[in-house]
Amino acid sequence: MITKRTIEKVFDTARVEEVIGDFVNLKKSGSNFKGLSPFSEEKTPSFMVSPVKQIWKDFSSGKGGNAVSFIMEHEHYSYPEAIRYLAKKYNIEIEETEQTSEEKEKASERESMFLVSKFANQFFIDQLHHSTEGQTIGLSYFKERGFTTETIKKFDLGYSPDQWEALTKAAINKAYEKKYLEATGLTITKDQKSFDRFKGRVMFPIHSMSGRVLGFGGRILDNSKKAAKYLNSPESEIYHKSKILYGLYYGKKAIAQQDNCYLVEGYTDVIQLHQAGIENVVSSSGTALTDQQIRLINRLTKNITVLFDGDAAGLRASLRSVNMILAQDMNVKVCMFPEGEDPDSFAKANSTHVIEEYLETNAKDFITFKASLLIKEAENDPIKTAEVIRDIVESIAQVPDQIKRELYIRSCSKLMDVSEAVLFSSLDQILAKSSRDQRKKNKSQVPQLSKVEETTTTTKKINPKIELERIIIGLLLKYGDQEAEFEDFLIEIDEKGNEVLKPIIKTHKVYEKIYLDLQSDEIEFTDENFKLLYHSLIDGLSTQKEFNVSKFTSKLDQTIAEEATSILMNFERYELHNWESQNIFVKHRDKLEPAEVTETILNLRRILIHQKVDEMGELLKSGDHENPTEVLEETMEYKQLEVLIARKLNRII
Repeated sequence: MITKRTIEKVFDTARVEEVIGDFVNLKKSGSNFKGLSPFSEEKTPSFMVSPVKQIWKDFSSGKGGNAVSFIMEHEHYSYPEAIRYLAKKYNIEIEETEQTSEEKEKASERESMFLVSKFANQFFIDQLHHSTEGQTIGLSYFKERGFTTETIKKFDLGYSPDQWEALTKAAINKAYEKKYLEATGLTITKDQKSFDRFKGRVMFPIHSMSGRVLGFGGRILDNSKKAAKYLNSPESEIYHKSKILYGLYYGKKAIAQQDNCYLVEGYTDVIQLHQAGIENVVSSSGTALTDQQIRLINRLTKNITVLFDGDAAGLRASLRSVNMILAQDMNVKVCMFPEGEDPDSFAKANSTHVIEEYLETNAKDFITFKASLLIKEAENDPIKTAEVIRDIVESIAQVPDQIKRELYIRSCSKLMDVSEAVLFSSLDQILAKSSRDQRKKNKSQVPQLSKVEETTTTTKKINPKIELERIIIGLLLKYGDQEAEFEDFLIEIDEKGNEVLKPIIKTHKVYEKIYLDLQSDEIEFTDENFKLLYHSLIDGLSTQKEFNVSKFTSKLDQTIAEEATSILMNFERYELHNWESQNIFVKHRDKLEPAEVTETILNLRRILIHQKVDEMGELLKSGDHENPTEVLEETMEYKQLEVLIARKLNRII
């Protein structure tokens, strides 16, 4: 087990904006940062990070917490794994006590698969560098490709021996269970016989954004064998090829910094470009590009440059990926290498400066590229030219942003010498058809409702008491240790015998004011999470000299920590929207308004008194009370209190 001292050091050192910045492109927004949610599909930022409070909140999915909880949520790490990841990131030495056999058994199946993959990765690396076969075959191959020793080690490249059970036996000898070798696809079992999936191949480990080994790609070197040239790990609990981009772990920082991502086809393209100094590059690993992969890039940048081979077969079909990128509201350029070249060979043969200059000069807007490519096929044939133009307009129709669509249409009009009116008319037709198709699709997916269901609508009722409890928790989290002057009222009788509210000013810390007022009325919280939060907050604020929100939330149960983060970050939510640009000036919530504290408590009292009056009324109606007069008198007293609180709130009942 990791010691408490190490955990505290991790929490003290880790900066939430730095940790999340490795996965999400964050932009400054007031005192906070904002970005696209890494947990849901969205095009408008709803993800917020507070460097002051060291917490984050994703308003689209409802998730939130601190640096550790983000790594747990994003990478599906256990708590100890998240601590280890952050310790490694910040070069913190991990102190730990020996795990018991019972604790070891508690490792989940998913975690066991990660451990097996990690072992396999190291096994392949060791075989490449320290076995005769690995050096002779595997290392020689990588060297022939032009990879340096530093590059080979950087990308954890390896070699799987040309033996039936080399990895399987090695893993079992180290006490790894065979079922996890099979679950990850490293071992295949048929007719009670087991063998290594990647037998006799050079190995490319595939990492998550945090560097975890999820799966492998293996290339066979013996062309005489009737086997696939490249072989990938099968889909598993930890490896989903449609949601992973090769090289993203190594290139994420460069992508965010340079605000552009180069998209290539293969593993060696990525590696060779990295070696040449072009690090903002990823690969879909030979599979068709997916929406999930595009969204991974979208978290880091809005700009993608697709790199095509100079003699790529089926280039037109490959351009479909451009439409997918446009549909995600991203900016896309296309760059084609000279005939006979691909990113791997071009990067190997040229210096960094030459490569950068070539990419800068030859990266074209998708319309220009598509037009120049397709117009060759048309060969001045009007019918084919019309098809080309419609093909380009089809691509423009994928763009969600109306302004961008208009600009693309103007560009296409000049390039193809066709009037804008004709192009806009064609665009409208395509968009209308797309809208009709979508409505039909949505209609077909809606389940048939019964007549009762069709006429019945359910609305989620808001419990005002719980909402007020939420506000109180927010006030304690945001302003709990701040001191302020609070206005209260004494009841006095004037000369005419009327009750008069006389204002008095008292100085309290916010938590003291809330605690004393709720205690005097013996008010208990209804919501169990809020109740736990309230008592924890009062305890922390009253015993600690300096109350730290980040440390406070780090010690809470995950569910309650998410609730606390959600409440606290709601104060900052307005920063997600650029209200000032629309001449709407939102009041900042940095400064405490004492009246808000007093008003919230009075409203809570009013609701409780109103509930009590209703209970008394029901009791009188039922006739179950022995002394109705007593109940009536008590009801009148509560109603007088209700009127008094309303007067305090300047309200009329």
